[in-house]
Amino acid sequence: MKQLEKLFEQHLHEKSTHIEELPSSGSNRRYFRLTNKNHSLIGVKGTSVGENKAFMAIAKHFYSKELPVPKVYNHSSDFMFYLQEDLGDEILFKATEKGRLCGSFDKNERKLLCDAIYQLPSFQFVGAEGLDFSICYPQPEFDERMISFDLNYFKYCFLKATGLDFSEIELEDDFRKMSEVLMRNFSATFLYRDFQSRNVMLKDGKPYYIDFQGGRKGPIYYDVASFIWQAKANYSDELREELLQTYLTALRKYMPVDETYFRKQLRHFVLFRTLQVLGAYGFRGYFEKKPHFLQSVPYAIDNLRSLLQEPFEEYPYLSKLLTELTNMRQFSEFSLEQKLEVRIYSFAYKKGIPNDISGNGGGYVFDCRALNNPGKFEHYRHFIGTDPEVIKFLEDDGGIFKFLDNAYALVDAHVQRFIERKFTHLMVCFGCTGGQHRSVYSAEHLAEHLSKKFDVNITLVHRELDIEKKL
Repeated sequence: MKQLEKLFEQHLHEKSTHIEELPSSGSNRRYFRLTNKNHSLIGVKGTSVGENKAFMAIAKHFYSKELPVPKVYNHSSDFMFYLQEDLGDEILFKATEKGRLCGSFDKNERKLLCDAIYQLPSFQFVGAEGLDFSICYPQPEFDERMISFDLNYFKYCFLKATGLDFSEIELEDDFRKMSEVLMRNFSATFLYRDFQSRNVMLKDGKPYYIDFQGGRKGPIYYDVASFIWQAKANYSDELREELLQTYLTALRKYMPVDETYFRKQLRHFVLFRTLQVLGAYGFRGYFEKKPHFLQSVPYAIDNLRSLLQEPFEEYPYLSKLLTELTNMRQFSEFSLEQKLEVRIYSFAYKKGIPNDISGNGGGYVFDCRALNNPGKFEHYRHFIGTDPEVIKFLEDDGGIFKFLDNAYALVDAHVQRFIERKFTHLMVCFGCTGGQHRSVYSAEHLAEHLSKKFDVNITLVHRELDIEKKL
C-alpha cells in the first residue's frame, strides 16, 4: 500500500520495511501493520470518507479527554487512508474464548469483561463533553428514523426470509410503539453504537476501545444492551448481572440511578438490539451468502427466548410473532439448552466399528493397534485399561501420550466447531484388537480431557466390556 507507506514516512521520517495485512472481521475497512526496526503502526484503508472522518475526529476528541483509544497520527488528503497507534493483537473477544466455549468464565475472564464495561460511562459522559456531534456518520443522533431503519432491517432481511406469515400493519403499530418507548429517555450522551468485546483491545491487560466510527448522541441503554447481551458471548445470567452491577457502579459517578426503572427500560433496548442484530445476520447470511453470520443466529434467537419469558405488554403482536419465530423448527432445534453430546467408544475391530445411534454419521475412529499391546502378555490378559497394571504398562512405554495428544488436537477442534454451530452429537471411537486395554485407556482419557475443557455431555461406552456411563 503505497499511500500508507508514504504516511508512515511522513510521520516518522523513516521508511517502513514490512507491511502485513491484518484480519478485518466483518468490516469493509482493511487494516495493515507497518513496521521497521524502531516502530510499528496500524494503517487503515476505509471505503467511506464520511466514516473515516468521523472515526478520526471522534478518536482525536476522545484522546484529548484521556479516554483509552488509539491515537490517530495522520491521514491522506482524500481521507481514504490513515495511520493510528498499534495496540497489539489481543482482542477481548478472543481473550474470553475459553469461557464462551465451555460456558463458564474464570476469574480472569470475568475481570477483563468487568474492566471493559466499567469504562463505558466514561465514554458516554466524558466523551460527550465538547464533542461536535455534527461530525458523526451517517447521522448525529439516535432518533425515530434510525429506530425505524433498524426495525425494518429486521423485518425485511430476517423475518421475511424465514417464511413466517405476519401482518405488516399490526407489526408496524408495535414498531411505532417501541420507537416511543426507546425515545422517552433520550440524553445528550455518547452512544458507541457497536460496543462489544470484538471492539475492545487489550494492551498490558488494560482495555482500549476501537471501531466507534458509527457513534452518535443517544441514550445510555443501547450500549449496555449491546455488550451484555452480545449474541455470541454466551454469558450466563449470573455473569450478566455482575456486568450490569459493574456498569451501574460506574454510572453512579455521573448521575443518580433508579435501578428498578433502569432495568425496565434496559429490557426494551435489549429487545431492540436483538432484532437489529438478527437483521444484520439475515442480511449478511441470507443475502450476502456469508454462512458465518447464520451460525450466530441461534445465539440471538436464544436471547429472544429468554426475553419473552416475560411478555412485552407494550407490543402484544410483536411478542406473539417473536414467540412463533423462536418456536419455528429451524430455530427450536438449536436451543442453547441442548448441549453437545459426545459419545466415546472403546471397541474390538474384529467385532466391527460401533454404530452411530444419533444418525449423524461422521466423527472419528482412532486405531490403537500401533501402540504396544499389553494383551500379548499373559500377565495382563485379565486386566482392563483402567487397571493400574495396564496404565503403568502403557505409560511406561510412552507412545500412548503422543497418540492421545494428536487425538486431543483433532477432537478439540471438532468439539469447538460443533458447539459454535449448535450441533448436538459427536461420536469418537477407539479400536484395538480386543477392546479391553489400549482402546479402553484412550477412551477414558479422552472423556476426562473433554469434561475438563468443554461444557458438553459425555457418554462413555466400553462396548466389549458391556460398560456405559455418563460423565
